[in-house]
Amino acid sequence: MIQIGDVVVSFDVLNKKFVCNLNCCKGACCIEGDAGAPVDLEEVALLEEVLPVIWNELVPEARAVIERQGVVYTDIEGELVTSIVDNRACAFAAWDAHGCCYCTIEQAYRAGKTSFYKPVSCHLYPIRVKNFGAIKGVNYDKWDICKAAVLLGEATDVPVYKFLKEPLIRKFGEAWYKELEEATEALKQQRPDLF
Repeated sequence: MIQIGDVVVSFDVLNKKFVCNLNCCKGACCIEGDAGAPVDLEEVALLEEVLPVIWNELVPEARAVIERQGVVYTDIEGELVTSIVDNRACAFAAWDAHGCCYCTIEQAYRAGKTSFYKPVSCHLYPIRVKNFGAIKGVNYDKWDICKAAVLLGEATDVPVYKFLKEPLIRKFGEAWYKELEEATEALKQQRPDLF
């Protein structure tokens, strides 16, 4: 692991390869799992604010869940997460004509209807950020449904942290990301066996 400020980054984020391959996975990370996507407390208000913009895009089951429990709930680990439908799909997910899952919030953002991109944890996936008091841990979440993304990342030689440059900057800032790049390059010189 390396530490940049108050953030500890696992070596997997630096040396594992990853490039999302939506054509293969069809957005499975928004559908599979046993809980919603982690959200920061500040993001709850943003989710509520964007709700009227995306309401008609949501599947009826998602609207029912949101009406019943709201845009988030507390999971079994005590974390705030996006509401889910049938203990699976994110309430903000929808499907295109080809059966590919997409984020209704991101779609609204790309159409210029909102300034909120989507929860940062979604933008960062497959990176997960955990708070450990004053320190944050940044880890690569390995999941079988992302096998095609690993293969594409290996074929194109793109490490996780480079694939996720934009959301890492969104979460930690431009200066932090530049320091991460510099530290990674120095680590490659010192410990080439890690890469």
